[in-house]
Amino acid sequence: MANPEAALDLRHFVRDIPDFPKPGIVYRDITPLLLDAEALNAAVVRLAQIARGVDVDLVVAAEARGFLLGGALARALGAGFVPARKPGKLPAETVRAEYVLEYGVDALEMHSDALAGGARVLIHDDLLATGGTAKALGDLVTRAGGEVIGFAFLVELKALGGRRKLEPTPVRALIEYD
Repeated sequence: MANPEAALDLRHFVRDIPDFPKPGIVYRDITPLLLDAEALNAAVVRLAQIARGVDVDLVVAAEARGFLLGGALARALGAGFVPARKPGKLPAETVRAEYVLEYGVDALEMHSDALAGGARVLIHDDLLATGGTAKALGDLVTRAGGEVIGFAFLVELKALGGRRKLEPTPVRALIEYD
């Protein structure tokens, strides 16, 4: 019998919001996917499938949308989860990386001791656009002593070229837009 998650087209659960957060940007909203139990389950199952066969110790994901599937992905892989948060949100010593978004500048921090011992890390976020957030996460992981073994995204906006910033590390996305 076919896997029901495999037949579900996740693209139907991503809606376009034009001119958000500013004119000229088309925001890919995953809220409809999160609202649908079957689509949400399929997304987690498929993200875990693209990481199977790779020895993952920890999944690192960015606040806030990366958290939505990052923890579930870590659980599905039998790995731990490390949150990368906005500055000032974590209580212990942190490492920090700034990055450029397609519409501004931001920063992420994670606990400096989260990756002790050379952990093998899969980085997850909901969307790959210009690659700034994912590259910043990769820099944080490396500075904290971890090894980035791959990137797993729900959505990739291919035209923005973010994948090139992450090479040669493997990059996978479930849904791609040109």
